[in-house]
Amino acid sequence: MASTQVTISPVDGRVYAERKLATPREIDAALRKARAAAHTWGRTPLAERARLVTKLIDAVVARKDKLAEEITWQMGRPIRHSPSELAGFEERARHMTGIAEQALADVPAGEKAGFVRFVRREPLGVVLVVAPWNYPLLTSVNAVVPALLAGNAVLLKHSAQTPLVAERYTEAGREAGLPEGVLEHLHLSHDAVADLISRPDGVDHVAFTGSVEGGRRIQRAAAARWIAPGLELGGKDPAYVRADADLRHAIDTLVDGVCYNSGQSCCGIKRIYVARPVFDAFVAGAVDLVRQYKLGIPTDPTVTLGPLVRTAAADAIRAQLDKAVRAGAKCLIDESAFPAAERGTPYFAPQILVNVDHGMDIMREETFGPVAGVMPVIDDDDAVRLMNDSRYGLTAAVFTADLDAAKRLGERVETGTWFMNRCDVLDPALAWTGIKDSGRGCTLSRVGFEHLTRPKSFHLKHAL
Repeated sequence: MASTQVTISPVDGRVYAERKLATPREIDAALRKARAAAHTWGRTPLAERARLVTKLIDAVVARKDKLAEEITWQMGRPIRHSPSELAGFEERARHMTGIAEQALADVPAGEKAGFVRFVRREPLGVVLVVAPWNYPLLTSVNAVVPALLAGNAVLLKHSAQTPLVAERYTEAGREAGLPEGVLEHLHLSHDAVADLISRPDGVDHVAFTGSVEGGRRIQRAAAARWIAPGLELGGKDPAYVRADADLRHAIDTLVDGVCYNSGQSCCGIKRIYVARPVFDAFVAGAVDLVRQYKLGIPTDPTVTLGPLVRTAAADAIRAQLDKAVRAGAKCLIDESAFPAAERGTPYFAPQILVNVDHGMDIMREETFGPVAGVMPVIDDDDAVRLMNDSRYGLTAAVFTADLDAAKRLGERVETGTWFMNRCDVLDPALAWTGIKDSGRGCTLSRVGFEHLTRPKSFHLKHAL
């Protein structure tokens, strides 16, 4: 069994970081320390927890330049875009801190003569946060900050592709003055993660963001105990462009939703359904905009599209595209227009396809890259049917000038988040959740705190 993990940078293929995996003894020690810290931290007044968490946020933000550069080298995002992840981290973290007092307040049960009755939200104990590489700060903050605010200790395990992000978190925690054991990171193998969840004295909750298969493994490990994991998994997110949409806005927004982060986003747009009267104009505009992207070395500030995370990921999408073309799909982007794109490397040209249908994997299976299939639809009913014809349900979007129509359609589409005239974005005031194979549970918003606490009812009869 490997005792180290290696981070291969997709930028140039070199080893960017190498870390020793935690030994069983180190894992035991970290768990004991976290449990002891949780006991004290959970009884620390919320105002003091919020003060220290705010200092943690400040310390992470102070590292923004270093973090942005490291993220680019670890997973390949263009350096011009990496700072936006830090901005999103700060927005979510400060929002959750700002609403914590109200969200974690006792819930009154109403007046009843001779009684005091309320429900209190108590911390779960030790929360394991398993974070992915594609948005290593943005995905982890959804659980790390509210878990700490709620009084839990956090063990943080980042992807082997982005281990330095976990280390920066704990550096910031020490600088902020968080008590020892309240926020610690571990470099772990998949087997060690499963053991940490399934063992009788293991963690009390796991917040996982990753693949569907990874989520199934987490679920199986948690099934051995009475803990319910939070799972944010894959997506095949659709958008519908109605005939009354602002077409320029729809094209600009959806192409960004397809290509941003090289399409490596769970809530990126992968399926686009367009009303027949505007289909040709939409496709022409989308193709023209995609051709303006610049694929290349992501440390170049003029580059707008970096490599995929690894060559194997690019090869898998190329195979998916080849299969679709053999089945009748048509690729509209000439790969030669992107000189950096080369088979056998993670540098992959973006692609728009037409003549696609739901018999093709390209419209049904997850595609973690800058690729989207575009289909014409007859009407709203046709669009809803196709949008729901998926085993995923993370986000979906409609582009229209009609607010009432957007609301009606949103009631019918099977999704965790429904957008109008935007996509591929999170609002921390709203619950972030998915259905079907996109996961279970919830982060962010007031609702997110409910998944990081347990209710305890106080039923006090004081008049005898």
